[in-house]
Amino acid sequence: MQNIDGTVVATALPDMARDMGVPPIHLSSAITSYLVALTVFIPISGWVADRFGAKRVFMWAIAIFTGASALCALSGGLAGLIAARVLQGLGGAMMVPVGRLLLLRRVKREELLSATTWLTMPALVGPLLGPPLGGFLTDTLSWQSVFWINVPVGILGLLLTWRLVPAADPQQPPAPDLTGMALSGVALTAIMIGVETVGRGLLPKGLPELCLAAGLGLFWLTVRHCKRVPDPAIDFSLLRIPTFHAATVAGSLFRIGAGALPFLLPLTLQIGFGLSALHSGIITLASALGSIGMRAVARFTLARFRVRSVLIAGSISFSLMLAACAALTASWPAVAIFTLLLIGGISRALVFATIGALAFADVSQRQLSAATSFQGTAQQLAKAVGVAVAACFMQFTMFLSGRTQAGEADFAAAFLMVAAMVLLSGPMFATLDKDAGAGISESKKTPGKSGVTPSPARDSAPSRP
Repeated sequence: MQNIDGTVVATALPDMARDMGVPPIHLSSAITSYLVALTVFIPISGWVADRFGAKRVFMWAIAIFTGASALCALSGGLAGLIAARVLQGLGGAMMVPVGRLLLLRRVKREELLSATTWLTMPALVGPLLGPPLGGFLTDTLSWQSVFWINVPVGILGLLLTWRLVPAADPQQPPAPDLTGMALSGVALTAIMIGVETVGRGLLPKGLPELCLAAGLGLFWLTVRHCKRVPDPAIDFSLLRIPTFHAATVAGSLFRIGAGALPFLLPLTLQIGFGLSALHSGIITLASALGSIGMRAVARFTLARFRVRSVLIAGSISFSLMLAACAALTASWPAVAIFTLLLIGGISRALVFATIGALAFADVSQRQLSAATSFQGTAQQLAKAVGVAVAACFMQFTMFLSGRTQAGEADFAAAFLMVAAMVLLSGPMFATLDKDAGAGISESKKTPGKSGVTPSPARDSAPSRP
C-alpha cells in the first residue's frame, strides 16, 4: 500500500498542480512532507512497539495511514494536502519499521537475506502497479482517485494482520528519550523546509537559509545529546558496527538516487516530452519489473560473489543508469527508455535486498528495536533528500537560465546530480571487510560450504514458530 501510494502520487503530480494552480515543481512538497513526517516519527516506533505490543501498533498504523489517504483525496488545496500527507506519514512511520520488527524477531542470521527479500517482494507490487494505475486513474477519473485506492488495501491489511500475525506481549522498555526525539524531529523538519524552499520564493528572503543553518545546528545538538544518554532516541552507537554503518550511511547515498527517480521520471516524460499520465506510467513500471526476479537474482549473486563486490557493482550500475536518464529526449524510442529503466531496476533491487539483510547481520536482539528505528529513519530521510535535492537543483538551473518552466535541460541536470551522489556510495561500500555479511544467505549457512559460523549476535534469535 505504501509503495503504491508513493508511485501513483508522483505520476499524478502534473494534474494535481494544474488543478491546484501551482507550478508542478512545488508539488514536490506533497512528497517531501510525507517523507519528513516518516523521518520525524520513526525514531519512536521501536519504543512504541515494545511498550504497547508490535501487533497492536501495526494495526493502528495501518488504520491511520488508510484514514489519512481518504483525507488526501478530500483535500481542496496544497495546504490541506500537505497536512493530510503529514498524518499519513505518522501512520507510515509506525507501519513499516514495526512490520519489519515483527519479522526480524523470528529469523536467524542465515535466513536474513531470504526473509528480508520475502518482506520486500509484496511491496514490489506497489511500484509495478503504481505508475500505470496512477496514470489510468488520473486520465480517466481524477488525481483524487489515486488516494482512494489505499482504502480497500488498508482494510484488507487490517483483516490479514488480525488473523495471521501472532500477538506479542507488551514489554517495559526504558522511558523514551523525549528530548532526543524533539531535537531530531525539529532538526530534520528545519533541514527539509530549507532544502524544499531555498531559491523558490515561497518564504521570505533569507528564511530558507536560516532554516538550513538552524536544522544543521540542532542536528549537531541531537548527536551530542544521544551520545550522552543511556537510552537515546537515535542510538548512534550502532554505527560502530561496520555492516550497519555501511548499510546506513552508504545505503543512504544510494537511496537518494532511488528516491529522486520516481519524482523526476514522470515529470520528464509528461512535462518534458508531453506524454500522457498513462503512457508515462506504462514506461516507468519498467523500473519495478526489473525488481520482480530479485529474490532469485539476489541468492544466485550472493552465492557466487562477496557482499562488498555486489554492492559496489550495484551502486556503479545504478548511477550510470541515472546519468543515462540525463540524455533522454523526446526522440528516444519508448522501448529504449523501457530497457534502460529495466536494467536500473534490477541493480537497484539487488542493492536494496543486500543492504536490507546486511544492516541487521551483526545486530544483537537487544539492539533490534533501536536498529529498525534507526534504519527506517535513515531510509525515509534519504528518499526525502533525493526528492528535495532534485527539485532544488532543477529550480537552480531554471534560475540560471531565466526560465519559469522546467525543461529537458533542467531534468538532465537533476539526473546528473543524483547520479553523482549515488556514485559516492561505491567507495564507501569498498571500505567493508571482504567477508562482511558472510552467512546472511541460506546458500552459505552451513560451515561445510562456506566455513562461516553464524554470528553470536544472532544465535539467540528465537526459532520461527
